[in-house]
Amino acid sequence: MPGLVLRPVTPEDVETLHRFVLELAGAESFPGEVEAKPVDLSDALFGPRPIAEAIVATVGGRPAGFAIFYPTYSTILGREGIHLEDLYVESEYRGSGIGQALLGHLARLAADRGCGRLEWWVLRTNTSAIRFYQRLRARGLDEIEVMRLDGAALEGFGRQLGGDQP
Repeated sequence: MPGLVLRPVTPEDVETLHRFVLELAGAESFPGEVEAKPVDLSDALFGPRPIAEAIVATVGGRPAGFAIFYPTYSTILGREGIHLEDLYVESEYRGSGIGQALLGHLARLAADRGCGRLEWWVLRTNTSAIRFYQRLRARGLDEIEVMRLDGAALEGFGRQLGGDQP
């Protein structure tokens, strides 16, 4: 796409990223409400202990999409990987190659860092995204079930088993 630039996010991009997160959640009918605030994104990306990275796609200087990701580790491979948390392209830019450019950027970054994997989750109901990823030769993993403890279950289980101990 002419005028497309991919660049690392800056603190000035946090409000835009937060807006994109809200739009993504709405587009996917994400279960539950988005609790993250701009300050949470800022802390995760630029705080004293950054835990994620992000890139933004701009077209003619206007933000059009983003990807946020963080490192993982595989004991099987013995190498680092990258987990893509969110990839979002504004509706008016979909189909223009921005999503592919964002994912390609992350694939190159993973290869440059010596990573063994680039992984992400996709809602089963997001069939257009699944088709897009399959066209790029990504494969679904039937052998893995995503499990989660959160909210009261997380807190209760942690306390039940002595979560206050070091």
